[in-house]
Amino acid sequence: MNIPENLKYSPEHEWIKVDGDCAYIGITDFAQGELGDIVFVEFPEIGDSFSIGDVFGTVEAVKTVADLFAPISGEVIEINDSLEDSPELINTDAYNDGWIIKLKVTNRDEFDTLLDATSYKGLLS
Repeated sequence: MNIPENLKYSPEHEWIKVDGDCAYIGITDFAQGELGDIVFVEFPEIGDSFSIGDVFGTVEAVKTVADLFAPISGEVIEINDSLEDSPELINTDAYNDGWIIKLKVTNRDEFDTLLDATSYKGLLS
């Protein structure tokens, strides 16, 4: 299972990559593996704001639908349009081409609540 050291993780299996005052968010390799073949992603609107723990969308796999939870608070500034035509990118490249949204972070202190790679591995075991 792929758990990159340079990312942060939520207990709900989202990953976050910090880019200045912005953050890319997706679901982990573990989560996509549990869901199976992803066939659809429901996105929030650009400009929507979310608090930590809010549902910001869903991913639909062949046999289930899963909510996506905001690992930090912020405003949606970009969505990954590539997933509209190719949602399977989450299965094939969860940490790069499979990112879901980009947020402008509103509370950097919330990064301290996220798990590092070692803690996330511990959560899974």
